[in-house]
Amino acid sequence: MAAEANVPSVNKAWVYAEYGKPADVLKLDPNVPLPRVEEDQVLIKVAAAALNPVDHKRLLGYFKDTDTALPAVPGYDVAGVVVKLGSQARKFKYTAVEERLLAVKPKNLSFAEAASLPVAIETAYEGLQRAQISASKSILVLGGAGGVGTHVIQAASKTCFWCLAATASTKKLDWLRGLGADLAIDYTKDNFEDLPEKFDVVYDAVGQSDRAVKAVKKGGKVVTVAGPITPPAFMFMLTASGSILEKLNPYLESGKVKAVIDPNGPYPFSKTLEAFAYLEASSRAIGKVVVYPIPSP
Repeated sequence: MAAEANVPSVNKAWVYAEYGKPADVLKLDPNVPLPRVEEDQVLIKVAAAALNPVDHKRLLGYFKDTDTALPAVPGYDVAGVVVKLGSQARKFKYTAVEERLLAVKPKNLSFAEAASLPVAIETAYEGLQRAQISASKSILVLGGAGGVGTHVIQAASKTCFWCLAATASTKKLDWLRGLGADLAIDYTKDNFEDLPEKFDVVYDAVGQSDRAVKAVKKGGKVVTVAGPITPPAFMFMLTASGSILEKLNPYLESGKVKAVIDPNGPYPFSKTLEAFAYLEASSRAIGKVVVYPIPSP
């Protein structure tokens, strides 16, 4: 842990003071005060950050009624070094985070790889748990090459599903097979809901729940990360927890589960706007869009 005497009072950050498209509202501010560290928090010097679709939606104001007050800094997924502890933070020796949300970085991963994991891998695993997966079931993953989809495929392949199918565009089909998909479906040419075989579980990682329900067996389950739902479906919020990341640590350190960063990146901190522009074209990304390195103040 860095000495507190070396912690600056301000740092550089991309900030938005109004809602709109990233290119219009995100501004680089060189003098953003460091957040106050509460008793149960730690201060992290951020080395890398990953962007999620929800970050883009926050910028557009989708959650303005419940979101952080403006001005705000985008981003949920980070990796870095702890530089200051709150009085009740005991687990870890330039963002303030509750300690319960943190986990030690896997030893074999870079900061960029580690930053790509939290939201995507926790979403994948909690969704599969909710679907009550087992080795005797078949599963279809919509958006198999995206941030969440890549981890659903990796987790499902380790669970020994007897049939693991996933969708992606033409250029990404070999990528799906390499991750562990038995059947790679080109959504630009084939409608997955027209397949004669239906699936026990459909994991919709793109927001096509209206189509997903047409591909599931009677009595099967659909998990969707976005889009409208109707009863008997129900909504649940992701339970963010460092303990989930810690449970997955052995799989990451052994290489059984891999972090997936889009080959177009990582993007340097100065090109954060370009990273957001690439994120907006969500059908293009493989895995996660990552910003790295993030320079010291």
